[in-house]
Amino acid sequence: MHEMSLCESILQIMEEQAVQQNFTTVQSVRLEVGPLSGVEIEALRFGFEVVTRNTLADGCALEILETQAQAWCMECAELVEIKERYDACPKCGSHQLQVSCGDELRIKDMEVN
Repeated sequence: MHEMSLCESILQIMEEQAVQQNFTTVQSVRLEVGPLSGVEIEALRFGFEVVTRNTLADGCALEILETQAQAWCMECAELVEIKERYDACPKCGSHQLQVSCGDELRIKDMEVN
């Protein structure tokens, strides 16, 4: 369950930003998670709740925004939506796809005090 270590990294970013931007608590955070990131959403929610206990983000509302994955199809010469990393192009069936997005896990924004 690598989601725990991901949550620890998210908390570390929050703590670093708290020092730099002089805030004491995080009330809410929104994360963008792509379908190719390898992150299990429910494990991420559980890990976030556990990792943030007794920290500046204790009780923080977590919102997860699931993004879509896209790839450049060399046959169609255009961006297409994919569900998994080795999917075929939904238009022409080619597997000559270059993933362009969908593997991200990032903090979109936070509400702080």
